[in-house]
Amino acid sequence: MKTYQDLEACLGSEQELMRFVEAVITEHTSSSLYLTAQNADLYYKHQNPTIMAAQKVVYDMLGIAKADKYSANNKIPSAYYGYFVTQEVQFLLGNGVSFVVPENKAKLGKDFDDEIQEATTNAINAGVCFLFWNLDHVEVFPVYGGGSGASFAPLYDEETGALRAGVRFWQLDANKPLRATLYEPDGYTSYIKRRGEPMTVYEPKRSYIQVIQRSQTGTEIVEGRNYPSLPIIPLYNINRQSELIGNQEVIDAYDLMASALVNNVDDGNLIYWVLKNCGGMSPEDDAHFLEDLRARHVAHADGDDGAGIEARSVEAPFEANEAALERLRTQLFDDFMALDTRGISGGAATATQIRAAYEPLNAKADRLEYQVTRAINALLVFVGIDDAPSYTRSYIINKQDEITALTMCGEYLPREYITKKILEIMGDIDSVDQIERMMLDQEIRLTKSVVPENEEDEEDEGEEGAGDAE
Repeated sequence: MKTYQDLEACLGSEQELMRFVEAVITEHTSSSLYLTAQNADLYYKHQNPTIMAAQKVVYDMLGIAKADKYSANNKIPSAYYGYFVTQEVQFLLGNGVSFVVPENKAKLGKDFDDEIQEATTNAINAGVCFLFWNLDHVEVFPVYGGGSGASFAPLYDEETGALRAGVRFWQLDANKPLRATLYEPDGYTSYIKRRGEPMTVYEPKRSYIQVIQRSQTGTEIVEGRNYPSLPIIPLYNINRQSELIGNQEVIDAYDLMASALVNNVDDGNLIYWVLKNCGGMSPEDDAHFLEDLRARHVAHADGDDGAGIEARSVEAPFEANEAALERLRTQLFDDFMALDTRGISGGAATATQIRAAYEPLNAKADRLEYQVTRAINALLVFVGIDDAPSYTRSYIINKQDEITALTMCGEYLPREYITKKILEIMGDIDSVDQIERMMLDQEIRLTKSVVPENEEDEEDEGEEGAGDAE
């Protein structure tokens, strides 16, 4: 495992540094971190590499295994892994990240919510993902970029375990150039390795912050600055490991069982014929018989003790498969601590039943929220923002029960809070400012239109008295 101290040992020679970058890439692409992330990415994209590589075999009389080319071999991957990861991320981050001071969010870039969701998804798949602060916005550095996407190999400090540097690399195709960027605390350097050529410097080391001066003669970089430390922050998943670890076997078992169910039904469609007293027929005669039968749908046979023909079929034993599939499905939801909407899909589910169904997912999201908040807080300190992130989780709720509970608390809670919570339940939280302005305008109009009768009488008496005096 390459570390930051190994990088420091190469800083005296450009050639050694480039060899070090190549070694980091080679080591990273063969590491368990990268391979697990690559595997999880396939499951997330509704692909199961395990069952796709499975091959049915049959054994001959000598016990030698051979590929089974006759029985059905349908391979049906499920989408459960992607479903569970998406549910977890959207439950926590579907409504975006909120801050005490709303203006602070704009300082993190217009796509901040999207980047945090993407980084969290990659962290769940790989166990960790990295956030790069690029001057005025966040960029996501996954350990596995997926296909031709860019991947990031971290370099940790041997003494403190902190992230001190890293190599980001990508290659569109095996025949295309390999691009790499080495990120260090004092800047970043770009490299390129073309096919059949050694690696060379593509762009010399540059500072993370560059002051550019524009004039009539052109553009000139007049100053370069760096951050106090490496502007890359790790975002870890729960237990700092991929969600696929410990769950892959159950997913594979479910997919194999679902495929076996279809294959059994497919094989069960077999109709075969029993020819009685026809032992003298050769395999060629059997083939001609079936060919003629399919063509004319007529078979001639002698009765009594002579030749005879009988059609039979095979029924697939699917009941056991269905029971096993249901058991595996229940285990998947339990292991992933996911919300099973089957239990609350009925219209009579109360708010208490709904909250109870959410409890496993809620507890898991609490642990994930800690990791996301930790990364965002580190980012805020790095950027220089004094604030704290918060989240509004996405629940399926009994709207009537929730609104009733809110209105019962009306005398204890401010009207603005009640209005905001009701709009949140109705899915119209974005209109809270507009609704509050409308309510305020309505109150003003009502106040101006309603004049107490005693005030009108006093005004009339005052006018009459003035007339008498006059």
